[in-house]
Amino acid sequence: MTQQLEHGPSATKDTRNTAVTEPGSGPFSYRDLARIDEALTLSSKETGLRFTLYVGDLGRDTRAFAEELHSRSGGDPSNTVLVALSPGQRVLEIVTGTAAARRLPDRACALAVLTMTGRLGAGDLTGAIVNGLRQLSDSAGHPSRRRAH
Repeated sequence: MTQQLEHGPSATKDTRNTAVTEPGSGPFSYRDLARIDEALTLSSKETGLRFTLYVGDLGRDTRAFAEELHSRSGGDPSNTVLVALSPGQRVLEIVTGTAAARRLPDRACALAVLTMTGRLGAGDLTGAIVNGLRQLSDSAGHPSRRRAH
Protein backbone atom coordinates (compact mmCIF):
# COMPACT_ATOMS: atom_id res chain seq x y z
CA MET A 1 0.00 0.00 0.00
CA THR A 2 1.33 3.40 -0.95
CA GLN A 3 -0.24 6.76 -0.31
CA GLN A 4 1.46 9.93 -1.42
CA LEU A 5 0.19 13.45 -0.77
CA GLU A 6 1.83 16.69 -1.72
CA HIS A 7 1.18 20.39 -1.38
CA GLY A 8 2.92 23.62 -1.95
CA PRO A 9 3.21 26.79 -3.89
CA SER A 10 4.56 25.00 -6.96
CA ALA A 11 1.95 22.22 -7.03
CA THR A 12 -0.44 22.45 -9.98
CA LYS A 13 -3.39 22.06 -7.66
CA ASP A 14 -3.64 22.63 -3.93
CA THR A 15 -3.96 18.89 -3.46
CA ARG A 16 -2.73 15.92 -5.40
CA ASN A 17 -3.58 12.62 -3.80
CA THR A 18 -2.27 9.43 -5.29
CA ALA A 19 -3.20 6.19 -3.64
CA VAL A 20 -2.67 2.68 -4.87
CA THR A 21 -5.62 1.62 -2.74
CA GLU A 22 -8.86 3.52 -2.24
CA PRO A 23 -8.84 5.95 0.71
CA GLY A 24 -10.32 4.24 3.72
CA SER A 25 -9.09 0.77 2.69
CA GLY A 26 -5.45 1.37 3.72
CA PRO A 27 -4.11 2.58 7.04
CA PHE A 28 -6.00 5.88 6.69
CA SER A 29 -9.70 6.56 6.99
CA TYR A 30 -11.30 9.43 5.07
CA ARG A 31 -11.11 11.49 8.26
CA ASP A 32 -7.40 10.66 8.66
CA LEU A 33 -6.71 11.69 5.07
CA ALA A 34 -8.57 14.97 5.64
CA ARG A 35 -6.46 15.69 8.75
CA ILE A 36 -3.23 14.90 6.90
CA ASP A 37 -4.31 16.94 3.89
CA GLU A 38 -5.05 19.92 6.14
CA ALA A 39 -1.68 19.57 7.92
CA LEU A 40 0.17 19.47 4.58
CA THR A 41 -1.76 22.49 3.31
CA LEU A 42 -1.15 24.54 6.46
CA SER A 43 2.54 23.61 6.60
CA SER A 44 3.05 24.70 3.00
CA LYS A 45 1.03 27.92 3.39
CA GLU A 46 2.70 28.93 6.66
CA THR A 47 6.27 28.31 5.50
CA GLY A 48 6.22 28.84 1.75
CA LEU A 49 7.98 25.47 1.45
CA ARG A 50 6.45 22.53 -0.39
CA PHE A 51 5.72 19.60 1.92
CA THR A 52 5.22 16.11 0.51
CA LEU A 53 4.38 12.88 2.25
CA TYR A 54 5.09 9.31 1.22
CA VAL A 55 3.74 6.36 3.19
CA GLY A 56 4.79 2.95 1.94
CA ASP A 57 7.72 0.59 1.58
CA LEU A 58 11.06 2.36 1.21
CA GLY A 59 13.05 -0.59 -0.11
CA ARG A 60 16.41 -1.83 1.13
CA ASP A 61 18.26 1.48 1.12
CA THR A 62 15.57 3.63 2.71
CA ARG A 63 17.54 6.87 2.58
CA ALA A 64 18.45 6.51 -1.09
CA PHE A 65 14.84 5.68 -1.99
CA ALA A 66 13.56 8.68 0.00
CA GLU A 67 16.09 10.97 -1.72
CA GLU A 68 14.99 9.62 -5.11
CA LEU A 69 11.33 10.28 -4.22
CA HIS A 70 12.28 13.81 -3.17
CA SER A 71 14.18 14.52 -6.39
CA ARG A 72 11.30 13.39 -8.62
CA SER A 73 8.45 14.85 -6.58
CA GLY A 74 7.97 17.67 -9.09
CA GLY A 75 8.19 21.40 -8.56
CA ASP A 76 11.36 22.87 -7.13
CA PRO A 77 13.10 20.16 -5.06
CA SER A 78 15.24 22.86 -3.43
CA ASN A 79 12.21 24.21 -1.55
CA THR A 80 10.65 20.80 -0.88
CA VAL A 81 10.47 18.77 2.31
CA LEU A 82 9.63 15.08 2.02
CA VAL A 83 8.44 13.06 4.98
CA ALA A 84 8.79 9.38 4.00
CA LEU A 85 7.36 6.83 6.37
CA SER A 86 7.37 3.05 6.15
CA PRO A 87 5.37 1.69 9.09
CA GLY A 88 6.06 -1.91 8.07
CA GLN A 89 9.81 -1.29 8.10
CA ARG A 90 9.58 0.98 11.14
CA VAL A 91 11.51 3.67 9.22
CA LEU A 92 11.03 7.41 8.96
CA GLU A 93 13.09 9.63 6.65
CA ILE A 94 12.92 13.41 6.26
CA VAL A 95 14.57 14.81 3.13
CA THR A 96 14.99 18.56 2.63
CA GLY A 97 16.05 20.41 -0.48
CA THR A 98 18.98 22.83 -0.26
CA ALA A 99 16.87 25.96 0.37
CA ALA A 100 14.54 24.11 2.75
CA ALA A 101 17.56 22.77 4.68
CA ARG A 102 18.65 26.32 5.52
CA ARG A 103 15.33 26.74 7.34
CA LEU A 104 15.12 23.17 8.62
CA PRO A 105 18.56 22.07 9.79
CA ASP A 106 19.23 18.48 10.86
CA ARG A 107 18.49 19.30 14.49
CA ALA A 108 14.97 20.56 13.67
CA CYS A 109 14.31 17.44 11.58
CA ALA A 110 15.60 15.23 14.39
CA LEU A 111 13.16 16.87 16.82
CA ALA A 112 10.30 16.24 14.38
CA VAL A 113 11.37 12.60 14.09
CA LEU A 114 11.39 12.33 17.88
CA THR A 115 7.89 13.80 18.03
CA MET A 116 6.68 11.41 15.37
CA THR A 117 8.25 8.27 16.80
CA GLY A 118 6.55 8.87 20.13
CA ARG A 119 3.16 8.88 18.39
CA LEU A 120 4.08 5.96 16.16
CA GLY A 121 5.05 3.94 19.23
CA ALA A 122 1.56 4.55 20.57
CA GLY A 123 0.07 3.33 17.26
CA ASP A 124 -1.13 6.77 16.14
CA LEU A 125 0.04 6.99 12.52
CA THR A 126 -2.13 9.98 11.60
CA GLY A 127 -1.23 11.86 14.80
CA ALA A 128 2.45 11.20 14.14
CA ILE A 129 2.23 12.69 10.65
CA VAL A 130 0.12 15.70 11.68
CA ASN A 131 2.31 16.52 14.70
CA GLY A 132 5.51 15.96 12.74
CA LEU A 133 4.37 18.36 10.02
CA ARG A 134 3.38 20.90 12.67
CA GLN A 135 6.82 20.57 14.31
CA LEU A 136 8.58 21.02 10.97
CA SER A 137 6.51 24.05 9.96
CA ASP A 138 6.99 25.65 13.39
CA SER A 139 10.75 25.16 13.05
CA ALA A 140 10.86 26.52 9.49
CA GLY A 141 8.75 29.54 10.38
CA HIS A 142 7.14 31.98 8.00
CA PRO A 143 9.49 33.18 5.24
CA SER A 144 8.99 36.91 5.95
CA ARG A 145 9.53 36.42 9.69
CA ARG A 146 12.69 34.38 9.06
CA ARG A 147 14.24 37.18 6.98
CA ALA A 148 13.54 39.73 9.71
CA HIS A 149 15.91 37.98 12.15
